[in-house]
Amino acid sequence: MAFNAFKGMKPLPQLLFTAFIALSVFIVFQVITSVVAIPLFGFDRVSGMLGGPDLTDAGNISMLKFFQISQSVSLFVIPSLVAVWLMYESPWKSLHLERSIRLVPAIMVLLLIVMVNPFINFLGGINSAMHFPEWLSGVEDWMRNAEETAGTLTDAFLKAEGIGGLLFNLFLIAVLPAIGEELLFRGVIQRILTDLTRNLHWGIWLSAALFSALHLQFFGFIPRMVLGAMFGYLLVWSGSLWLPILAHFLNNAMAVIALYLIDKGSISPAVEEFGNGPEYWYYALPSLFFGILVMWTIRHQYKNQS
Repeated sequence: MAFNAFKGMKPLPQLLFTAFIALSVFIVFQVITSVVAIPLFGFDRVSGMLGGPDLTDAGNISMLKFFQISQSVSLFVIPSLVAVWLMYESPWKSLHLERSIRLVPAIMVLLLIVMVNPFINFLGGINSAMHFPEWLSGVEDWMRNAEETAGTLTDAFLKAEGIGGLLFNLFLIAVLPAIGEELLFRGVIQRILTDLTRNLHWGIWLSAALFSALHLQFFGFIPRMVLGAMFGYLLVWSGSLWLPILAHFLNNAMAVIALYLIDKGSISPAVEEFGNGPEYWYYALPSLFFGILVMWTIRHQYKNQS
């Protein structure tokens, strides 16, 4: 028998209901994960998370990765599926998962991620150089410390021994976030915000802002928001969530592979920072131009198919 109690809600209650589901599922899963982690990693390691774990300890890194998997599933994947099942008549269709993607658009998305990377790095350099007024210096110091902590944790996560370690990092940092975050932010929240504002572009950019804000990395807010908006337009133009999922995966996977190769000394560390900073505008402008060109080509291709 169909469960219809939450179907037909207005957009604002839908948004609040989705947030409630995400928070509830996340809390329940974190409790379960903590209980399961004790016999796996030891009580001292699990309790030590409260004071900040020692990132030089390989056991702590494994434990944090275990919790990261739980977080990705409980905060993004499960709440998205539960929300659409409760709120919509056709959950799979409401998430835009019924339409597959073809080879040519997939190749175009790969080209897009490569082309737009210097512009995204350029925005990141500008964003990280921003300073708050003197009276907000304490807030800025807190944000920068949080950014450094997140960066240190990410570096520790990305340390990989061998191909097996690289593949696991790709699953943890590219596959799970691409599926989970796109399900929630593009599949659910973007639709709700578009209905709420009655404007496609507001829906895309507001969901992109929420997507960026939830990462709690304040000095990367602007480039992450731009990427989120790009994923949003890919969904609208293609009618398939698989295209932004692919774009998200490729963006994260390229970073994981690049850092792996840098750590092994196979490529220069300068690759990761290519275009990072306002002085590299001469890289950013062609990157933006060709990124827009590829985006226009993708849109035009789907318009011709419709």
